[in-house]
Amino acid sequence: MTDTTTPPAAAAAGPSPTAVTAWDDETSAAADATVGTATDEQFVDALPKVELHVHLEGSMLPGTVLALARRHGVEDIPTDEDALRAWYEFRDFNHFLAVYRTAVQVLRDEEDFALLARETALGLAAQNVRYAEMYFTPWIHTMRGVSPAEVFAGIERGRLEARAATGVEIRWIPDIPGGLPGVDILMVADRTVEYALTYGSDALIGLGIGGAEVGVPRPQFAPAFSAARDAGLRSVPHAGETTGARTVWDAIEYLGADRIGHGIRALEDSALIERLRTDAIPLDVNPTSNLRTGVVADYASHPLPKLIELGVPVSLNSDDPPMFGTTLREEYLHALRDLGLSRGSVARLAAAAVRHSFLDPDRKVELLTEQRIAIERLATPSA
Repeated sequence: MTDTTTPPAAAAAGPSPTAVTAWDDETSAAADATVGTATDEQFVDALPKVELHVHLEGSMLPGTVLALARRHGVEDIPTDEDALRAWYEFRDFNHFLAVYRTAVQVLRDEEDFALLARETALGLAAQNVRYAEMYFTPWIHTMRGVSPAEVFAGIERGRLEARAATGVEIRWIPDIPGGLPGVDILMVADRTVEYALTYGSDALIGLGIGGAEVGVPRPQFAPAFSAARDAGLRSVPHAGETTGARTVWDAIEYLGADRIGHGIRALEDSALIERLRTDAIPLDVNPTSNLRTGVVADYASHPLPKLIELGVPVSLNSDDPPMFGTTLREEYLHALRDLGLSRGSVARLAAAAVRHSFLDPDRKVELLTEQRIAIERLATPSA
């Protein structure tokens, strides 16, 4: 077996495909060997994880939503946790967006944003998540009169507090909110980039676009993404969640996508599947999110296993966890129990999240090594 202290290095040129395959084959075999020595929960909990697609505002815990609503006197928010959970039963994707935009009204000042960032990061750390790349949407706060300086200062303070407490690392991806009614979306895109470059810390790594896809064509955002890339940010747009393969093509061809948020409708176009595979453009997949917004009917019909079978680079993520009644831990358990994936396949997903991240090469090597060691310990428990 390959020396677990020396995984295929993620150097500037990247590890060789042969080395990656050998490493993943061995790790996958070790993961499959944990059947009988560890429960699904023990396997998932022991696995050091990376989250690449999670929204800060969509991560507000129910108790936090209620406390902030009371503090600021925000109306149109349920008054207890049971009612809030019922409020999170979404009829469709547009209903989800409407609820989301109402819920974020409880975020009013730097303290609120620091609290949210700290709680979210600590919640990830409790799931053995070592690193996350997290979307947040400045415009949905500044349009309500919140200062962009307060938004950025608050999330950064919360990030640093959580890192000091647990070691968890968070990086930020400001995103453009597609589909807001009655606004000039191109102005919003320009402002989002302006806020990022003016107020962002060195923890800011990319630019995204989320929200509605229908009626929000991606090519119009090419100038904003070009400006972001020129400033050293990566391109991480949502595409192919509620619209077809053309939106994914546009994200690649016009926005220079380094990764695609969701992207599951790529299966509608075999040429696009080949492009994703050949150019190694990863999809950040969120199964429970797709169920809860009505994008897919059930776990059995979710396309993640097919994408894996076709060799498309994918990772497993939670999107807006409290709103969808999930966590990253639960997504890994759903992959095992509801998507029919083996532990070896799930270990490959965990490794893929490390490789698809924007971490530096040395840190990727460290995390891949930690994953291998954790799996091997489960496969060969001490007597």
